[in-house]
Amino acid sequence: MRLRQVKRSAGAFQQPLTADDIRAICGRVFGSGVRVAAAEELGAGLYNTTYRVAVAGRDRPVILRVAPERGRQFASEWQLMRNEYASLPYLAVIAPLLPQVIAADWSQELVGRDWMVQTLLDGVPAPNRLGDYPRALWPVFFRDLGAITRRVHGVRGPRFGPVVGPGYGSWGEAVIASLEAIAADLDGAGLDAADLREVIAVAAERRAVLDEVTEPRLLAGDLWTVNVLLHATAPEPTITGVFDLDRTWFGDSAADWTIRMALAKQDERTAFWDSYGPRDASSAAQLRQQIYEARHLGAVRLERHRLGNGAGVRDSYPAMSTVLAHLT
Repeated sequence: MRLRQVKRSAGAFQQPLTADDIRAICGRVFGSGVRVAAAEELGAGLYNTTYRVAVAGRDRPVILRVAPERGRQFASEWQLMRNEYASLPYLAVIAPLLPQVIAADWSQELVGRDWMVQTLLDGVPAPNRLGDYPRALWPVFFRDLGAITRRVHGVRGPRFGPVVGPGYGSWGEAVIASLEAIAADLDGAGLDAADLREVIAVAAERRAVLDEVTEPRLLAGDLWTVNVLLHATAPEPTITGVFDLDRTWFGDSAADWTIRMALAKQDERTAFWDSYGPRDASSAAQLRQQIYEARHLGAVRLERHRLGNGAGVRDSYPAMSTVLAHLT
């Protein structure tokens, strides 16, 4: 078996598997006599450890994704792989774009971690392919991304909160619980969370505005260019797949990371709204959007800490101050 690993420090958040681990997983999925020809760790993701695995007798490689050990998971990022798996029936509206799950195992028996084996999608990561096209064609990509997001947001959920749970009866309750979980994780990591707690106080005071959202909609959670594949040879940017939708939850569509990124710049991405549709521009919606931005910044701060990006952590504080200035 040829095994290629990404070079990481011993204390890195993402931890590799051994060749024996990969053989054991493939044996469980494909049978004890299976031969694994090669496994290559893919370094693009920032949470799960991911391998492209070539199994003898199969025409195409498969993707093996392995979650972090439970002790390494933050409360606000708890069991994301299980959340993604629970989301698949709701994501059926974009099923042709998603990898299919061949097997999933939460038993922890083989490697002490959750894992999934999925089909390999066709295409090239959008960050590696989009730049090959003239910028005049980039709106095609963002328009298609807007249409995909609209389909996801069209799905109604049974309650508010992460798809796998816990569920909440109101949107305000779900938002405040999410903010509190992020703040607690920041505390546990030794980071100052006082600014996020100020946001929580505002959210609690203005909860009636959050509770104006009464219909839970499916949010993709992490859908943007890094989780999109493009056709390798098409004359214009053509989306062939989306993946790693493990941060799905039910709530206000405007709270989705995708919406945040679509609003981030006034460039080619404005074509996103051509297919997605108009936004709510009311004062209540603007207030909610500031609370959502604070939640995104808190999660980003936590992720940057996890990745050892000290400068990025420091940059999150003035950004949060700007949000608080709009809220208070």
